[in-house]
Amino acid sequence: MSPEPVAPERAVLDKAAHENFPVAPFFLPRAWRADLMAVYGFARLVDDIGDGDLAPGGGDAVLLGLDRAQSEDRLAMLDALEADLRRVYSDRAPGPGHPLMRRLGPTVRRCGLSPEPFERLIEANRQDQRVSRYESYADLLDYCELSANPVGRLVLGITGTTTPERIRRSDAICTALQIVEHIQDVAEDLRRDRIYLPAEDMKRFGVAESDLAAPTGGAQARALVAFEAERARDLLNEGAPLVGSVHGRLKLLLAGFVAGGRAALQAVAAADHDVLPGPPKPSKLGLLRAVGATLRREG
Repeated sequence: MSPEPVAPERAVLDKAAHENFPVAPFFLPRAWRADLMAVYGFARLVDDIGDGDLAPGGGDAVLLGLDRAQSEDRLAMLDALEADLRRVYSDRAPGPGHPLMRRLGPTVRRCGLSPEPFERLIEANRQDQRVSRYESYADLLDYCELSANPVGRLVLGITGTTTPERIRRSDAICTALQIVEHIQDVAEDLRRDRIYLPAEDMKRFGVAESDLAAPTGGAQARALVAFEAERARDLLNEGAPLVGSVHGRLKLLLAGFVAGGRAALQAVAAADHDVLPGPPKPSKLGLLRAVGATLRREG
């Protein structure tokens, strides 16, 4: 007998366990955990649509009001998701159709979250369908404004700690974490015909696209990865004072985000910056040590 198919909602939320940092750790207040998982569910769903990683069968398409066959049309799916997001913010029946969007509704109302960060995440995934290469680091930072920074702003909104300075620090952390993910996933991204290493940097280090398709990285490719890793490290350090600006369990959560990035960079360095065989991942012990170090420095 074949196993029961996993519900689309569960298939998305279960991916939280595989992130570089804890999404909604046990030590947080229950309401925060529920709200963070609601936001994670949205962010993971939109990324899975944009990457073509939805559960098979077209169930998500049906939940968003499309035919099952349209589940492969990523732009149509993103449009349908944006329409479902508008229903989250509307008092008119029938309300959102996807269970992850229905889960998001109470969080939006309780925390007073605006639609803009969610819309930016959708737009980032639309951009992924149109743009597969980035000429400059500035272009990549503009992409991170859509793909990464909204998540940190949502965390600040959920925890009621938004200030202009904290937004600035949060943006630096989120951009750094996005760059770390790009570094780890060079080979996987290339299989999707995407390269997030800026073309100007590839040219500077003498790295061609064919070099990124090799089973292991040559000296030039590893030097390029080391250069981008240093940029991510600098951004993490720029954003890290956010940790010291808050108190209690939120301090521990934000330290986990920063430490997740630092531990991932340590894993990349330990692999001699050769990310092509597969994404270097930090050990649990490495992550715990990075959390401790971040807390001791208050950032």
